Amino acid sequence: MPFVTVQIAKGHSIEKKRELAKAITDTLVATMGTKPEWVTVHIDEFERDNWAVGGTLHSDKHKGRHLEKGV
Repeated sequence: MPFVTVQIAKGHSIEKKRELAKAITDTLVATMGTKPEWVTVHIDEFERDNWAVGGTLHSDKHKGRHLEKGV
């Protein structure tokens, strides 16, 4: 029974999260031979203020970028 946790920044639409869950499930079914109903996908969202790369918060690095694109 596969259990997958995906960590993404907040701001992705429910449609994108549905697509993600389906793609992960389909991949596990195809590669592991498991049944779709046995696959659990947990999407863990975090605030961009809580993520830094190279010492710069992601929210500072890309101000407004994700809001404009709906991501």
